[in-house]
Amino acid sequence: MKQTPFTHKHIALGAKMVDFAGYSMPVSYTGINEEHAAVRNNAGVFDVSHMGEFILKGENALDLIQRVTSNDASKLTEGKAQYSCLPNINGGIVDDLIVYCIEENKVYMLVVNSGNIEKDWKWISSHNTKGVEMHDISEKTCLLAIQGPNATKILQSLTDVDIMNLKYYTFVKGNFAGVDNVLISATGYTGSGGVEIYFEDINGAADKIWDKIFEAGKSNGLKPIGLGARDTLRLEMGYCLYGNDIDDTTSPLEAGLGWITKFTKEFVAKEILEKQKAEGVLQKLVGLEMVEKGIPRHGYDLKDHMGATIGRVTSGTQSPSLGKAIAMGYVNSGFSAIDTQVYVKVRDKLLIAKVVKMPFV
Repeated sequence: MKQTPFTHKHIALGAKMVDFAGYSMPVSYTGINEEHAAVRNNAGVFDVSHMGEFILKGENALDLIQRVTSNDASKLTEGKAQYSCLPNINGGIVDDLIVYCIEENKVYMLVVNSGNIEKDWKWISSHNTKGVEMHDISEKTCLLAIQGPNATKILQSLTDVDIMNLKYYTFVKGNFAGVDNVLISATGYTGSGGVEIYFEDINGAADKIWDKIFEAGKSNGLKPIGLGARDTLRLEMGYCLYGNDIDDTTSPLEAGLGWITKFTKEFVAKEILEKQKAEGVLQKLVGLEMVEKGIPRHGYDLKDHMGATIGRVTSGTQSPSLGKAIAMGYVNSGFSAIDTQVYVKVRDKLLIAKVVKMPFV
């Protein structure tokens, strides 16, 4: 398994380590529920250095991004970021990603999912017909997500940049914890605010930044957080997880990502997705709340009152914030209206659930 520059820190803290996308990663330190609550109510630090980062440079960089992504990256100015996806030729999703505009019309950073780095690189490269300079900087890029309502307050003393007033999906570059050229971004996967910081591990920068962050947060209850709580936090917000809720067979319109699918430009599978928009999709990703006791898990069948299969659960958990079981799943479009009753097949039982609006919290 690969290691991140922080693996030794996780082990020293007694984290339970697992294989995630080929990396040795912490799934939890003190327990998922406790870590989840720390982020919702205060602040926590996630090591997400396994994520992939590509730099695209040159006068045709924006043109390439426009061609391979669904959102309209021409709206981005320097210091702005945008959530998007890479459609495949059938209208499915190669990956979801964040596009960062480093220098307008010239330099962009794409942040992709760790398990898709090679796939995404090949896909984008196959459309690079105009000589855009591409660099895969995934291996040398460290990424920490410091999330929670008090995250920026705890970190502000470590930088001269005004991170407490950094607007959502914007970023700045500056000195952080004595390290230059750190990209500080008001993004994250928890819905509780905070920042993500990108930097290279030069001259021990990773250890220095990790230690300074925890030094600053010592008296404020800042905790290290594992991937287990990252999953429950994102699910409560209705954020899609690639490989569970979206993949090569699901379209952005089926997944409720019509808002990142802009038909004002040319892009891969535009015609297919336009047709879906005009005619309507056959299945939709919905939020589900259990009415009867039971936890819906990935892959469980969803049924109607007659027992006919109408869909499948893609992500499910016992919500730490709500104290009830929640899920996301695809259902036939006729069952997607709010408050529609459906049944989750849990082992041999059909348990009642209802369609609810997302986010759950």
